Amino acid sequence: MTINVYTEQTPNPATMKFMVNKLLINGSEDFATKESAELSPFAKELFKFNFVNGVFFASNFVTITKTEDAEWPDIEPILKEFVKGAVESEYKIKEETSEAPTAFEGTDLEIKIQQILHDYVRPAVEQDGGAISYKSFEEGVVTVELRGSCSGCPSSTITLKSGIQNLLQRMVPEVKEVVSEAL
Repeated sequence: MTINVYTEQTPNPATMKFMVNKLLINGSEDFATKESAELSPFAKELFKFNFVNGVFFASNFVTITKTEDAEWPDIEPILKEFVKGAVESEYKIKEETSEAPTAFEGTDLEIKIQQILHDYVRPAVEQDGGAISYKSFEEGVVTVELRGSCSGCPSSTITLKSGIQNLLQRMVPEVKEVVSEAL
């Protein structure tokens, strides 16, 4: 199979989404630091580039965060070529661990919130090169974690408040507010 890589800008100017025509991972993996990438041969190699500041994998893409001094026109072709080679060489995203896929847990209300996040919000957030995960629901406040290009993105607050919060409030009247846990 010939691996094709194409790039897509994200709402976060420091991150670029590198899409491939192959499923890389079920779920997502976030490597915000070089140290966190120790168990990921793919991410570890990416961090060898001195202009890589963060790596995030989900379904068929890798979102790469660059350092401030790097410019996309200079580094994009290098990263595209690397991603293509890494996928062709079947670099592992994470060393195998036996983790069962997580089912939604909690009260009926918490499960409903998690289902909405999974069905409606996750695909949109992944489109922008990020990921969202449910953390908790207490006293009307839903806490989520934003990763990938969403982490540190200037427009993520708007997405959180006007998009996710409005959707959840319409579908689950008990939801009063949605907040993001800082990483």
